[in-house]
Amino acid sequence: MLTRRIIPCLDIKDGRVVKGTNFLGLRDAGDPVELSVRYNTQGADEVVFLDITASKEERGTLVEVIKRAADELFLPLTVGGGIRTTDDIQQILRAGADKVSINTSAVLNPGLVSEGAESFGTQCIVVAMDVRRNFNESFTGTSVTLQDGSNCPYEVVTHGGSRPTGIDAVTWAKRVEELGAGEILLTSMETDGTKDGFDLPITRTIADMIEIPVIASGGVGTLSHFYDGFVEGHASACLAASVFHYGEFTIRDVKEYLRSREIPVRP
Repeated sequence: MLTRRIIPCLDIKDGRVVKGTNFLGLRDAGDPVELSVRYNTQGADEVVFLDITASKEERGTLVEVIKRAADELFLPLTVGGGIRTTDDIQQILRAGADKVSINTSAVLNPGLVSEGAESFGTQCIVVAMDVRRNFNESFTGTSVTLQDGSNCPYEVVTHGGSRPTGIDAVTWAKRVEELGAGEILLTSMETDGTKDGFDLPITRTIADMIEIPVIASGGVGTLSHFYDGFVEGHASACLAASVFHYGEFTIRDVKEYLRSREIPVRP
């Protein structure tokens, strides 16, 4: 059985790690390099850097932060935010990242996914999807059964969750897989920062409909939420932020818990 990955995510704004709720109310959580080194020591499987305002502010990713982190880390580093061209991808990879995460730019220019995969390999291309439930009857999409038994589709949103796209989330996941994405980083605005657990209905729906790995993101508050993400959400990896940044538990705590519940994880 494939081991499951535990991934801390560092949302970066103005060179600092920040965290909020439902993409709002950001507060400082520390220096990105210091935090990533801590997670490296604790046994994280990967680290994700997301420059969360780069697309909204129409600027590039913080390359110097990436270089600093790459010099200190001995685990895969994924970087996203403000990546619009294959030249941007090349710059991020040359700075020391192992993968790039593209979100808004993939929606605006789907060809960037295929061009990136062809130029650098599918293993380097992560498509990040920010999604939210859409109960508007005029929005047509794949119906997802929620935990209360109701049904609704999910819509892709961009620019840090501030812009609706009119794109059905499940349809988009299938398309980016066809374009050459190596994995999907899926964040639900419904649960982001709430500590109520992952949005399991959409995570499971997408994970079951595509072949590439799905990283569950948004909502971890307890150790059991990681277990739920793997067992009920069918995710290949679980990503979290604030519970790690503010010391609620460590990567080691998560892995020991998962081993006790017979989920295979790396040392």
